[in-house]
Amino acid sequence: MKVESTDALVVVDVQNDFCPGGALPVEEGQRVVPVINQILPMFEHAVFSRDWHPEDHCSFGDPPEFIDGSWPRHCVANSPGAEFHGDLLVPADALIVDKATKSDTESYDAFDDTDLAERLRRAQVGRVFVCGLATDFCVKHTALGALDHGFDVFLVENACRGVNFPPGSAAKAIEEMKLAGVHVCWSGDLE
Repeated sequence: MKVESTDALVVVDVQNDFCPGGALPVEEGQRVVPVINQILPMFEHAVFSRDWHPEDHCSFGDPPEFIDGSWPRHCVANSPGAEFHGDLLVPADALIVDKATKSDTESYDAFDDTDLAERLRRAQVGRVFVCGLATDFCVKHTALGALDHGFDVFLVENACRGVNFPPGSAAKAIEEMKLAGVHVCWSGDLE
């Protein structure tokens, strides 16, 4: 599949807290980094989303139950855990989108309550290739959000990892995305 000048790569939440050693690690989350770094140069447009939570964000549970609305404190704005993984190549001109920045609002979708859709339209982007962490949460919601905004959406499956809790939730999320109209590809399909 030929990557066009009107395509954008949307890298979702490849942050320290979602990688091994972080507050809310995705198993093998760091393995997406070399795949993303490999395909990144193919795209003229690159977007990097990140959770950028206030200290009192509504998703934090004490003690956390590891379910929606009750996660460990993670990706607090300006903390080391909120930084992108150190090996992730983030170009100087990349668009960085902060999400879930309000204390009382959870947001898994990089298009929710941001100007991402408008900025992509201004850049004449038609197709969005989504990858990152985690397949069954922010990646899924961002892919579906891109569909809702009228983009043609591709999931780069091998550039994603899921929380997979409960077991099977990552595979279920991929099926949900396919049913909604998201196309699935692998990094090796792109040129």
